[in-house]
Amino acid sequence: MTPAAWQTLPPKFLERIPHIIPADQLDGVLHSFTVKPPTTFRVNTLKATREQVREKITALGFQFEEVEWLPGAFILRSKSKAELIETPVYLNGEIYVQSLSSMLPPLVMNPQPGEKICDLTAAPGSKTTQMAATMNNTGEIVANDRSRIRLSKLAANLKMQGVTNVRITRLHAELLWKEFPEYFDKTLVDAPCSLEGRFQTGDPKSFRDWSPRKIQVLHKMQCWMLRSAVSATKPGGIIVYSTCTLAPEENEQVIDWILEKERGVVEIESVELPLKDLQSGLTRWSEKEFSPLVQATARILPSELREGFFIAKLRKIKSNVK
Repeated sequence: MTPAAWQTLPPKFLERIPHIIPADQLDGVLHSFTVKPPTTFRVNTLKATREQVREKITALGFQFEEVEWLPGAFILRSKSKAELIETPVYLNGEIYVQSLSSMLPPLVMNPQPGEKICDLTAAPGSKTTQMAATMNNTGEIVANDRSRIRLSKLAANLKMQGVTNVRITRLHAELLWKEFPEYFDKTLVDAPCSLEGRFQTGDPKSFRDWSPRKIQVLHKMQCWMLRSAVSATKPGGIIVYSTCTLAPEENEQVIDWILEKERGVVEIESVELPLKDLQSGLTRWSEKEFSPLVQATARILPSELREGFFIAKLRKIKSNVK
């Protein structure tokens, strides 16, 4: 019998997965790693309406499906991403190619016109541009990243999308709060992670660098990034933490850590999304017990349509900066 394609994934990763994914969904998740998800994109409402984009894309011979739960998001059903990004609609910045799961954290954070927003690890700008459009280019977004190359890409994307309310910074995310103590209404921490939700058997590079050791290193960095975000957010403000990995050490364990480290400063809120297949946060991993409150977080399981993701929402209830 021919081995299943997912069996080419790292053995230690495959050992862990059944302890994270519900048994009745495990086969589907494993299969998703063998299927390349379709190209998805959203309308940039700073430059076009959904109706305008729909008409232009149709006239160019593309077939697509609209995403019911996310107005302005589309799934490409004919032609290729390479063909799409050669169209005037793309080159004029009227659309932005972005995975569906990546569109979810800004949806949870719900930035409003006039607010002060921080995108702690912003480049290359998918979520920054999405939030700027939601805010109609009002207020202020501080888009931070450490990589000069990635920041160059961010700046190009902001220009292409017609974004004018963003200030770019190149600060250590763990220390950003010192420059912006309790400054922001809302902060997004889309943390660097082990990328498990994006594993593709057809692209061995997607999991080549994965290891349990890397997860542990990332966990420590993610904790301090999240704490910096808490300190940079005003009392009463919102912090959204997200990753594109399945690893509990990088997800629930980070949230459990911040709830303990900043006890009385932050409280957790339920992640509300119009999806049927959200998995509540785990309260136990390996030999570690987490706070029952962590169940309010959400894991978006990998599927043929979406990459795996994790999202948590915190509210700051008291100052922690002296």
